[in-house]
Amino acid sequence: MSNGKSKFTWNNLPSETDTVTIYFEDAPCEVPSGVTVAAALLGHDDNHFCRSAAKQEKRAPYCLMGVCFECLVEIDGIKNRQACLEPVREGMHVKRQHTLVDEKK
Repeated sequence: MSNGKSKFTWNNLPSETDTVTIYFEDAPCEVPSGVTVAAALLGHDDNHFCRSAAKQEKRAPYCLMGVCFECLVEIDGIKNRQACLEPVREGMHVKRQHTLVDEKK
């Protein structure tokens, strides 16, 4: 995670804090257990989770309570997951989602 000015960085955690390793865009990230995917990724350097379906604008969490759908990601191959409602778990794979529609390959 980022070492910038974000208060959501997870470096130098107290030794008693349990952590899990998740993978964001295939890069391992050690984050505190018990937080949501959105909270875990807020400190990421790219500052966005997905792109809007209409204009392809970068999107990041907004409401953090499941109302706005600005934090949609793909988790373990399942699209349209709200990062703000999903708790992290060991080995979870999270990818950015670029549209709301599941595109055929």
